[in-house]
Amino acid sequence: MDQVTMARIFFGTSLAFHIIYATLGIGLSAMVFVSEWLFYKRKDLHYAVMAKRWTKSVALLLGVAIPSGTIVAVQLSLLWPGFMKIVGQVISVPFQIEIYAFFLEALALSIYVYAADRLAPLWRVISVFLVAFGAAASGILITSANTWMNTPAGFDMKPDGTVYNVDPWKAFFNPSFGNTAYHVVVSALMTGAFVIVSVASYRLLRGRAAERPVHQKALFFSLILAFAMSFLTAVSGHGSAQNLHQYNPEKLAASEGLFETRRYAPLIIGGVVDQEKREVRNGIEIPYMLSFLAGDRFDTEVKGLEEFPEETWPPAYVHTLFNIMVGIGVLLLALSALALYFWWKQREAKEKNLPRWLLWLLVASGPLSMLGIEFGWIFSCSGRQPWTIYGVQTTAEAATKAGNLGFLYILFAAVYLLLSWMLVKVMISYFRRHPLEEDLEQMRQKGYSYGANY
Repeated sequence: MDQVTMARIFFGTSLAFHIIYATLGIGLSAMVFVSEWLFYKRKDLHYAVMAKRWTKSVALLLGVAIPSGTIVAVQLSLLWPGFMKIVGQVISVPFQIEIYAFFLEALALSIYVYAADRLAPLWRVISVFLVAFGAAASGILITSANTWMNTPAGFDMKPDGTVYNVDPWKAFFNPSFGNTAYHVVVSALMTGAFVIVSVASYRLLRGRAAERPVHQKALFFSLILAFAMSFLTAVSGHGSAQNLHQYNPEKLAASEGLFETRRYAPLIIGGVVDQEKREVRNGIEIPYMLSFLAGDRFDTEVKGLEEFPEETWPPAYVHTLFNIMVGIGVLLLALSALALYFWWKQREAKEKNLPRWLLWLLVASGPLSMLGIEFGWIFSCSGRQPWTIYGVQTTAEAATKAGNLGFLYILFAAVYLLLSWMLVKVMISYFRRHPLEEDLEQMRQKGYSYGANY
């Protein structure tokens, strides 16, 4: 295996590991904030218990996100020295600001975890809002660097590789930054909500009767947020397609297996791209839809891959990645809508119970949402190939020339597996030693009451 491919696998594995914890850090922090807000408004101890228990998960996830994020940062320099040579001169601003966002998140989380019982209710809400804000800001700032790789701006380069005429803020607010940052945040919020949906559904299936009111409330409000964020993620996906049409036309063409430039271009669902025969085998065509997604008109002209040199074509499998990502998003949107419909049908009932078959489907929603995040990031990075910085620097030019990456990759993969195993072990141990009934009793002793069941 060549060094470039090994470096991509190495870094891709590190990023795939880190992105789950970073995404859950944003999503679950927001869920804690919503729960604290509901507790502040309703004085219902169930929401306070939710916030308390979910915060433990956020703290543990942060404990893994910090070292894995540090590893990713170090690997940028070790595996991609050519890339970092340009990054240091052009797009270092978001990396510097991200330190302060992380500091805000960590400080506010420390205050909330260790002093929540001594804070006034409103200050509890404010402190956990700062946690969620800091987590989202960190994600947005790092996303800026990724979007700059797709739509580089804010600098010029001489033929000898010398960077000049640098405008760091123009690089920061590059053409694809706004829509992509929005997409990253709403998809993270969606993932956090579906993880709560998954856990609450499982506990309703397997938990004790005394726990049901808590899990029902958790399921209900997380379903509402999951549905809303799924819808907003789909809307932002439409904006991403238009951004690709304007700035990364090869990526859009590859994602749909479009070889010939054409108006009224179809959207192709499924199938396998054959770049030699220049066709998509066994795909289902939706007439005119790709043109509409690209330009809000059915007669929008969409460039095909044949407009570009074949050596700059993204790999054929990005079509499959794109289909899996979109398919998971549509499935989650439909599943949350179906669950809310069943809930609405029971709106007059004192206690609402979803069918067991639907609860089992909802159990799968959390893992599915995380898979959607993974496939989305793989699509984003693979669809840019063979470029590291689109149109400026190829992946081969950016990669390290050092050897022995295979051995290091095995060591780091072992570390990731160990960290994951330790996290699961600690979470299971903690929640077994601190059952839900224990937290409910502690809150009752503080004088809080139950709210109405949904």
